[in-house]
Amino acid sequence: MARPLRIEHPGAVCHLTARGNRQEDIFLDDVHRSGFLVIFGKTISPYNTWICHSCCLMGNHYHLLVETLEANLSLGMRQLNGMFTQYSNRRHGKVGHFFQGRFKSILAEKETHLLELCRYIVLNTVRAKLFDQPGKIQWSSYNSTSSGVGVPGILSSLKRGTRHNSQ
Repeated sequence: MARPLRIEHPGAVCHLTARGNRQEDIFLDDVHRSGFLVIFGKTISPYNTWICHSCCLMGNHYHLLVETLEANLSLGMRQLNGMFTQYSNRRHGKVGHFFQGRFKSILAEKETHLLELCRYIVLNTVRAKLFDQPGKIQWSSYNSTSSGVGVPGILSSLKRGTRHNSQ
């Protein structure tokens, strides 16, 4: 049976997740997490075609909430996951695929679901009982959204309605 087609269109708001192969950790340390954010920033910045509203890097998976300005979700995710796989394999002397299957993408309504999805993503670590408060994890957009610090360059500013350029 063929895989279902991804719905891609300009203005799509998508909750994206990808999990490590065999549910193994994909982020082994803070250098690894920082490397992912650099690759993510390079993926979304060249053509300014994605806006990141929220993110959270867990141990064996990540959550991103992006808005595509062009119909290029699969192309961008191939770039992000492919570059991160290459980075991780080089860094740890491994070969082969890194992620378990395809990335997951859930299409959301911007007007009705955007803020709730942002909350869901940043509270993931609390729900998983990894942290007792969302502000304790530096690898989510919680602190950036609530106080303007952390996850620089990739996150849109929901408070001002503008977006920052990647650094």
